[in-house]
Amino acid sequence: MTLTTLVDEFEQYSAWREAVYVRVEALRDWLAAQELGDAESDRRLEQALTRLQDDTLNVAFVAEFSRGKSELINAIFFGDYRQRVLPSSAGRTTMCPTELYFDPVRPPSLRLLPIATRTREGSIADFKRDPGAWEEFPLNLDSADEMSATLMRLADLIEVDAATADAYGLFDPEDTDTARSLAREGKIGIPRWRHALINFPHPLLKQGLVILDTPGLNAIGTEPELTLSMLPGAHAVLFLLGADTGVTKSDIEIWRQHIAPLQGASRARLVVLNKIDGLWDELKTEDAIAAEIARQAATSAVQLDLPASQVYPVSAQKALVAKVRGDAELLAKSRLPELEAALSQELIPHKQALVAESTLTVVEDVVLKTTELLETRLATLQDQIDELAGLRGKNRDVIQHMMVKANEDKQQFNRGLDQFNALRNVFAGQVETLRQQIGMQRVRHEVRRTRLAMEKSHFTAGLRDSMSEFFRRVEGTLAAASRTIDEIRAMMSAMYRKFSEEFGLAAVNIPDYSLGKYRRRIDQLQHGFDERFNTLRTMLTLGQHQITTRFFETVASEVVQVFELANSETEAWLKALIAPMETQVREHKAQLVRRLDSVSRIHTATETLDERIAELETTSGTTSDQLDNLARINNRIASALSGDWTALRLAKTA
Repeated sequence: MTLTTLVDEFEQYSAWREAVYVRVEALRDWLAAQELGDAESDRRLEQALTRLQDDTLNVAFVAEFSRGKSELINAIFFGDYRQRVLPSSAGRTTMCPTELYFDPVRPPSLRLLPIATRTREGSIADFKRDPGAWEEFPLNLDSADEMSATLMRLADLIEVDAATADAYGLFDPEDTDTARSLAREGKIGIPRWRHALINFPHPLLKQGLVILDTPGLNAIGTEPELTLSMLPGAHAVLFLLGADTGVTKSDIEIWRQHIAPLQGASRARLVVLNKIDGLWDELKTEDAIAAEIARQAATSAVQLDLPASQVYPVSAQKALVAKVRGDAELLAKSRLPELEAALSQELIPHKQALVAESTLTVVEDVVLKTTELLETRLATLQDQIDELAGLRGKNRDVIQHMMVKANEDKQQFNRGLDQFNALRNVFAGQVETLRQQIGMQRVRHEVRRTRLAMEKSHFTAGLRDSMSEFFRRVEGTLAAASRTIDEIRAMMSAMYRKFSEEFGLAAVNIPDYSLGKYRRRIDQLQHGFDERFNTLRTMLTLGQHQITTRFFETVASEVVQVFELANSETEAWLKALIAPMETQVREHKAQLVRRLDSVSRIHTATETLDERIAELETTSGTTSDQLDNLARINNRIASALSGDWTALRLAKTA
């Protein structure tokens, strides 16, 4: 049986995403050509297209040192590249968290964040917005040796004294190796770099794959951003064990503190038992070797409290050799294909479902709004045709009465517009209240106030109280904003219902919206902080300065990002809330003007009646054609979203 690799699956996923992009783009262009779009629909479709284009698939590799993470990354993603992209030789491995991605705007390069930035304010996300904070080294893609030498910088260490290591949060007085090094040389070795970014034009990275390599418990434990943001944000997490070491105490600590809690946030968590080639014994039968590997996998599963089926034995080193040499037998023996198949089955379908759902929501809303507009226009046109057809053979008094009636309807609607404008002013006031409640100025003020309170505190209890108060105020802000959202929704529902009943406007379903997911994210951040960082041991070990400058900065950065997303989505909802009403009001007003114009023209020149009816019938036919075309475009998008490749091919030739 041929197993589909993760590379194959991701390439298919990328092709699917491109097909969806083309169909959504066609909808946007058609709406513009037919003059059926509006600012809100255009904005939402552009956002959907941007998300499809910028979509990433994040895979994190987590383990202690020397478990073979870098070699596994090389084997899965870079075997066809015929070389090791990441350093993974004995004694030389990545010493800092490393992200591999592709940005076409920047040249291929390795960017490194000096470890000294740990003493500065700001999270890694903040430093990513500061190009001057990084040291950059170009990657020479034409020379494998030069590129390999450049990437070896990931393994750089520097010797520092205990005070410097402590300032960076990298001094553990209980560590025996640290104690021996200090006693022998008065210095200890620490990573030279805090974080690394590799911009590399690999085909998979070009398609949106992002790889995170996290080296060891020390790096995870001292970079709260990894625990609070990067790992929870990964679509899949691979946790590596070594068949040569078994499950060590530090392995269990990483698993229990940083990986196991991700069950609700991560789409896939797989455990890899690497280096099984160490169990290949020429004096044993294949069955005996397989039994020994199975025993190790089962033991590891028990220690991690997992089903044995979630532990995948592999030999990353032999898999890489097999791919480089094209050795199918060795590749099968390495068992990497089984891991790749499991990862693709866990990862790609979930990711595709998420992208499909978000795209479908936007498309459905835009198509529904446009369909309702066209159907209302069609019904109004038919009413005008019937009205004018009823005037055939009528005297001028009847036509005069019809003109008076049309004018009265227009005046009544204008009075309704006064009510609409008054309600819109009330809506604007509530919107301003909501913007103040969740505005960025407010949350940044809370961050500054909490930072000052923590800096002034001389006791551990004061630090904890400051953080608890920060989360309490942030949650209170979101709770108040949620109540305002409910009030706005209720008011707009009543307004839509009133205009539908009084003027026959199409009924509009108010889009649902809630800040619930943002409140849950704040709760997760508080829980993560309390569980991992807000402990007496952490406070005493790292000291007040590290708590303030790293843990709080990371939490604050995440909270600010939550509010930025909440602001963006709230603004989009507010526009989606008022836009259908504004569109229908404009359309209804235009139809009333056209109706009055038609009757007026007929009143002054009766012979134009048939001509005007024919004109309206032509417009009605055009509107019917637009409805049919819109339905076809929508069906093509649905086919693309469902992955119906046959339908896609037929649609391309249609």
